[in-house]
Amino acid sequence: MKLGSVLRWGAPALTAGLMMAVAAYAQDAAAPAAEAAAPAAPTPNKGDTVWMLLSTVLVLLMTVPGLALFYGGLVRTKNMLSVLMQVFVITSLVMVIWLVYGYSLAFTDGGSLNSFVGGFSKAFLSGVDVTTTVESFSRGVVIPEIVFVCFQMTFAAITPALIVGAFAERIKFSALLLFTVLWVTFIYFPMAHMVWWWPGPEFAATNPAEATVAGAGLIWSFGAIDFAGGTVVHINAGITALVGALVLGPRIGFGKEAMPPHSLTLTLVGASLLWVGWFGFNAGSNLEANGYAALAMLNTFAATAAAVLGWMFVEWMTKGHPSLLGAVSGAIAGLVAVTPAAGFAGPMGSLVLGAAAGIICFIACTSVKNALGYDDSLDVFGVHCVGGIVGAIATGILVNPALGGAGIVDYTLDNGAGTAGAYVFGAQIIAQLKGVGVTILWSGIGSFIIYKIVDLIVGLRVTQEKEREGLDVTEHGERAYNM
Repeated sequence: MKLGSVLRWGAPALTAGLMMAVAAYAQDAAAPAAEAAAPAAPTPNKGDTVWMLLSTVLVLLMTVPGLALFYGGLVRTKNMLSVLMQVFVITSLVMVIWLVYGYSLAFTDGGSLNSFVGGFSKAFLSGVDVTTTVESFSRGVVIPEIVFVCFQMTFAAITPALIVGAFAERIKFSALLLFTVLWVTFIYFPMAHMVWWWPGPEFAATNPAEATVAGAGLIWSFGAIDFAGGTVVHINAGITALVGALVLGPRIGFGKEAMPPHSLTLTLVGASLLWVGWFGFNAGSNLEANGYAALAMLNTFAATAAAVLGWMFVEWMTKGHPSLLGAVSGAIAGLVAVTPAAGFAGPMGSLVLGAAAGIICFIACTSVKNALGYDDSLDVFGVHCVGGIVGAIATGILVNPALGGAGIVDYTLDNGAGTAGAYVFGAQIIAQLKGVGVTILWSGIGSFIIYKIVDLIVGLRVTQEKEREGLDVTEHGERAYNM
């Protein structure tokens, strides 16, 4: 081939080859720059992780031994061990259920049923490992998903344990276990999803508001705010407790025989452990260690202390003496009421909320209970449901920045820098009322159906002979005290 032919045909090929080489080189050189420009995925902060690990342990402390001793001291000696057993085993049972399918039902997208419940995509903790994370309430802030699983597991465990106080001293242990399985499956997990499930701050920051609302649980989509579980835990458990007390009926001798607590000393120990553990419950619900967690902690101090005094003074005025039982009951009422408001209200608002809750719950546990004649053994309805309703509605008022509240926080800003957004009194109160209403209906109707199913399968109540002898011996073959 002539040299001219080579140059004529080879030059274009050479030129094309050189251009491809240059382009490839430029692409390779640009790749590191592009990677450097891409935002790095957020990683957990060790301080947030430690705080959430500690909060998780504190919530467990609330349940065992806190709630177990609080309830145990309030029943008669012959039923002390049975209450300890009920709380302890319910805690263990729900933890197993949570890991198998509860976490998935509460905290995953439920597809066409997403407004009410999640799906099974994370059943048996599928896809959850030491590398996965979940968002907190601030854009760019995450915690290990395993920590979140543990933290929410303790909430799921304590909620059905609260219910047992309503029908203490008369329910079959087998019936209680079956009821717990059905109740957490069909009542608690959907409630947790409806109140707490949403697409998260990153999604909210990069998508229209309508898309965020459409992807959220039903009560969240209303705009209702519940910082740590006033609806999910307290109203939910409280209304279930009332239904249970009515379905099982009163204890033998109720209203005719004295049924005083056998050990107010243990009740005080249990109440004190509850108060300590509640800091994990409320402040931990912020999911990160920042100013809102500190606000929740301060409000948990303030409301509880004010409720103790509120209950004590109204009891003193009406009954002529202040009692230890009244003081600790007031403390629990204050803790319940401040739960939904913990990270939203201001400290002065929490003082007012606590005092009001102490007085209102005192009336519910005395005058209202006596007038209606139901036997809620340990006043679960009067404290948890009534206190939860007071707190849930008051949250819609006390979040107002004009009253010292934190305001409706913008969760879409970077790195926990959320600021107070628009607050509309009427709209927020309506949202809170809708959340309370859905909780009462879902829990009340659903629980009634579950009680009836359990009664048909195994029977709810022990025999009169067993009830008179006491559940410690007849249900568990042991005694709390050897005398």
